[in-house]
This record gives sequence, structure tokens and C-alpha cells, in this order.
Amino acid sequence: MSTSASPMSIPPDALADAIAAAAPSIVCVEGRARRPSSGILIGPGRVLAADHAIERDSDLRVVDADGRVLAAEVAGRDPSSDLAALRVPGLDGPAATAAPGARVGQLLAAVGRPGADGVQASLGIVSAVGGPLRTRRGGVVAGVLRTDAVPFPGFSGGPIVDLSGRVLGVLTTGLVGGVALAIPAALAWRVADALFTAGRVARAWLGVATQAVAVPAAARAAGAADFGLLVVGVSAGSPAEAGGLLVGDVVVAIDAQHTSDAHELQDRLALAEPGQSVSLSLVRGGQATALTVTLGEQA
Repeated sequence: MSTSASPMSIPPDALADAIAAAAPSIVCVEGRARRPSSGILIGPGRVLAADHAIERDSDLRVVDADGRVLAAEVAGRDPSSDLAALRVPGLDGPAATAAPGARVGQLLAAVGRPGADGVQASLGIVSAVGGPLRTRRGGVVAGVLRTDAVPFPGFSGGPIVDLSGRVLGVLTTGLVGGVALAIPAALAWRVADALFTAGRVARAWLGVATQAVAVPAAARAAGAADFGLLVVGVSAGSPAEAGGLLVGDVVVAIDAQHTSDAHELQDRLALAEPGQSVSLSLVRGGQATALTVTLGEQA
């Protein structure tokens, strides 16, 4: 069924069918002293959950759709995306399917299993598709979905699903002050792969300290931006040092995208991968120049 159908053309049971299709892959996660949270079965013995709702690394339990209580362990955490990966020996059942993408205005259901009484759901739409987003923990997440669906207590870690029951994103209220956001399914699945493989997510590292400055008039006349980032420090052994970046350089763009704020620089890096080469547009000694730097991995 098309997920872009108008509300008037949607069969009355479409949402109930979508929730029923998603329900077997949604589990209850008992990882904190207060109300349990939700999780998504993404493969045999593999659950994706909300990091902020896993307050202990021991005595974790998962309750599956059949009511079985199973011991779980943390395979890895990623505070930047508020995702955690749990290994649950003996947990099987149908794994959730990721939707190919989400569109603003798309009808959805937020679904959780916050206790033993079964799944709960609320109706909404995709209100916005955006990112990068700087989170309350100081990290940057590459993409987010905003929804007006009500995140009932215990829904964090559960999915928002389309009319076919496919996962559009992983719901969390732990990124920005309790606001209901979702990590897009494609990004969440990539994070999960990294957590189950390495226990962490590799993020790009440049290795500079910067501050915002106005670009000299002569450089602006030559086509440089009005503002940029003055390099005030280059870490020893960093990709920036290896690429030839010097203290006193003014970075005005990364891969042709203007950068005049330290947060913008971090946002650009959040979208990059370790080992990726980036082009830096600079002002050095009043002259425009360019460098290519191969990014490293953040420790």
C-alpha cells in the first residue's frame, strides 16, 4: 500500500494492520529502575534500543512478543544518536524491516511495548526531516525525523512505522530536552552494525582548534567568504597536521560548503567518515588556497 495515500483513501484497518505487522519485532526492555522502555528486534538475538533508557549494564532483561523474559547484555552504546545495541541469546522471531526513507507529511504510527500488556501506539505524521542535529549530550547526529505522534512513557527505543509496518525511524526523547525525535532507520541500522561489530561508532576527526573571525578585506575582494574559522591549534599527529594545515590559516569552506562557526565544522565532520578526503578552502597570508585532508578516526 502506498504510504503517500490521502487519509480519506486509507482503509479503516490500515493502521491497525501496520501495527500488527510491526508488533512481533517490538520488545520490552527492562534496563532502568523506573518504567521499562522499548526495543526493536533487527536480527536473531539482536535488539536496537534507546541508550538513555539503559541505565545499567548488568541485570538487563528483554520481554519478547510472546511474553518470554530473556537475559540481555550491552553490545555497544552510541550516546550521540542515543542508540544502544543489545545481545539477547535465544531471542528469535521476525526481524523488523527498515523503510527506504521518510517524507514530510507521511502518515505513521509510533509503537512501543512499555510493559507486559502488549504494544501501544499513537498516530502522527512525519513533521520534519532534518539534521545534522547537536544533542544535549554534546554530540552530533547526522539525521533526525520529527513527528507529532505522542511518545507515551516507555516508547523510547520503539519504532515509528509506515502503513506497511516498516520502520521509518527509532523513537527517542533523549536527544533534545524530551522532544519526540526519531533516528532514521537507515542511519539507525548503520549504527547498530557498528555497535554489534566494534562496540562503538567510528567518527571522523580533523584535529584542529578554531575560532570564528572576519576574513581580511583583500581576501574577501578576491572571492573569499566574509567570515571563517581561524585555526588556533593543530593537534600533533592529527590529520590536519598531516594535510598541511597551519596555525593562522582561516578555513572558509569544506568541500565547497561555507563554514564560519565551530559548530558548523563539527556538523560537517558528523556527515563524513574516517578515511574520507575533504577539500578545505583557506585564506593563508591573505591569499586564497586549498588543501586536501584525509580525515582520521576520533578516539
